[in-house]
Amino acid sequence: MENLLDQAWVQQFIDWWLITLEYLQEVPWWQFNEWLSRFVFYYPLLMAYVWMLGGMIYYVRWERNRGNVLSDLPQLPEYPSVSILIPCYNEGENVRETIEYLLHQEYPNYEIIAINDGSKDNTLEILHELADQHPQIRVVNLASNQGKAVGLRTAALLANSEILIGIDGDALLAPNATAWIVRHFLEDPHVGAVTGNPRIRNRSTLLGKIQVGEFSAIVGMIKRAQRSYGHVFTISGVIAGFRKTALHDVGYWSPDMVTEDIDISWKLQLAGWAIRFEPNALCWVLMPETLNGLWKQRSRWAQGGVEVLLRYFRPLFSWRSRGMWPLYLECCISLTWAFLVVAMLALVPFEWLSSEPQEALEDLSPHWTSMLLCVTCLIQFAVSLTIDSSYERKSGGSAQHYYWMIWYPIVYWLINVGTTINGCIKALRKKRGQRAVWVTLDRGLRQK
Repeated sequence: MENLLDQAWVQQFIDWWLITLEYLQEVPWWQFNEWLSRFVFYYPLLMAYVWMLGGMIYYVRWERNRGNVLSDLPQLPEYPSVSILIPCYNEGENVRETIEYLLHQEYPNYEIIAINDGSKDNTLEILHELADQHPQIRVVNLASNQGKAVGLRTAALLANSEILIGIDGDALLAPNATAWIVRHFLEDPHVGAVTGNPRIRNRSTLLGKIQVGEFSAIVGMIKRAQRSYGHVFTISGVIAGFRKTALHDVGYWSPDMVTEDIDISWKLQLAGWAIRFEPNALCWVLMPETLNGLWKQRSRWAQGGVEVLLRYFRPLFSWRSRGMWPLYLECCISLTWAFLVVAMLALVPFEWLSSEPQEALEDLSPHWTSMLLCVTCLIQFAVSLTIDSSYERKSGGSAQHYYWMIWYPIVYWLINVGTTINGCIKALRKKRGQRAVWVTLDRGLRQK
């Protein structure tokens, strides 16, 4: 009896499989492939215009009449105490210059809290030396590498101020940046964080020059657009201000997230706190100038983004979180786009082998779609660099970087697609609760 039942089940499975095969043979797969090809092409094209529109809205609404951003100060009704937090790990070569810049802040009431997070070089000695010379500097020493999130949380709990500003140990904060950040907290009690405007210090290689344009034409434009549309994907980890009450409300930074800046951005906004973008809060930072360093950095950013998408999937079901739905959807579509690009690139050699030589050469020749994409990129770079030009005056203006940006689609799109997939895989394989600690970073060449 059991054998008869097994044979009947096998026969039903075979019948079902034959029906499925007949159906698949009738499906016009060429149409499906055409739809995917159009999505891969039109998605970045569409988003370029979405970011341009949002960036122009931000410029007209909040940025057009700012004056000389490199020297002007906002008029504040009061000047509350501010604590500037500097988490450091092996920053012996940079932290002295960072703190010397901080000592020239054009703000009357601030303290500096430097956190040595288990550094293996002379960072702690330099911090103690500077603290002995300047009474507004306090040093916190963590005996072992606990990670940036733990360092920031420790300093925030020890800070005497309600307003906190976090910068990296290699960052140079503009003298008027503190005042511009504080302005947002005074104007709106619902503001939980303010992200600043990082600029690239090292510009001696092709990768460095492209990143200068990237932070202006891509990163800056997206920040402006997201602010115009309501929610920001992430504050800048190298320069951001926080309201201590808001941090306490969400439990501060998460020690197990690879990118603490993306995580705290989502925690604050899901809890109802607003995030603002302040382009006048300039901060010059060092960035990788080697392919290996750039790959590691972007993979970490991608991993952190996927970790946030996984962790906050359930909280997004709340109606209160509906404002974050478009941002979450856009992130998921971007991930899908990256995987589809790799899949289609992997199929290209097989298509060439199965086609005639003349058809293969036609596929390599420029089409109107390629020209449209190139023109759109150049328009986006022109619009964003025009908006951002006032922040590059000390470096000779932004027009000089326009030439280097033509390499961005070739160099960075492929790198970003690869790092997105690599970061996604790492995020899926990471154990829940695993501590995110400091790693040695590529800071590029110091020639400026």
